[in-house]
Amino acid sequence: MKPRIAPDVFRKRLLLEGYFSREISAAVVKEYLLALAGHLNLRTYGEPIVFSPASGMGRADNAGFDGFVPLIDSGISVYVWSTARFFSAVVYTCKDFDSAAAIAFTKTFMDCRGDFDAQEF
Repeated sequence: MKPRIAPDVFRKRLLLEGYFSREISAAVVKEYLLALAGHLNLRTYGEPIVFSPASGMGRADNAGFDGFVPLIDSGISVYVWSTARFFSAVVYTCKDFDSAAAIAFTKTFMDCRGDFDAQEF
């Protein structure tokens, strides 16, 4: 899809969403961000940041993790709802990457079961 605004600026976004079976912790979120970047040959320039809000800071059904790793060519974000066992990740780059490889890696890493969706835009 060609962007309507700044069509001369290359950018690629891939949204990955699904239900996971793997046990997720802050360490696993960090591992996913680094491993996905490595798998796609995207270079990081900092350590992943992973947040898990303290109990009572929000709705209990939204509890989980938020993570981000900066890339030389933009970044990868992931959001995890622990109770629902659902995640949503966005790979946003100014460099092309293999979407099919990102999808396959994520499905395997997260041990996805049931519904999974990927949209490139």
